[in-house]
Amino acid sequence: MSRISGRQTDPLRFAAGFAIVFGILTILSGGIALFSNQGTRELFGNVVQFVLWFNFLSGFAYVVTGWGLWKKRAWAVQASVLIFALILGVFTYFGLHILNGAAFEARTVAAMTFRAACWLIISLTAIRSIPKRR
Repeated sequence: MSRISGRQTDPLRFAAGFAIVFGILTILSGGIALFSNQGTRELFGNVVQFVLWFNFLSGFAYVVTGWGLWKKRAWAVQASVLIFALILGVFTYFGLHILNGAAFEARTVAAMTFRAACWLIISLTAIRSIPKRR
């Protein structure tokens, strides 16, 4: 544990809280992009639908997994690793989409990179912090 402002911080609690907030923000932004009127959707640019739907739906998994990590549930470790693996899979598919010359937004590349990095860190924190069931 490290200290911030004189208080002990638990890396797992930080990761869990981050996952929950990240999930809520993902649901909100994905929901706006998917379910708003045409004018609002156009503001998002060249949206890649399968990436948008994956990110929107995965937001719910982020919240549930974050709660599981907060409660130090063993299943949440596997869930965090699965989320990371799925992000890598979608990112790979997205890369193929780009290589085929399809339209996309550069910010989606940045967002997917950020998403993958976050879930790698969350997964590694979970693996180190929650003991395996025997």
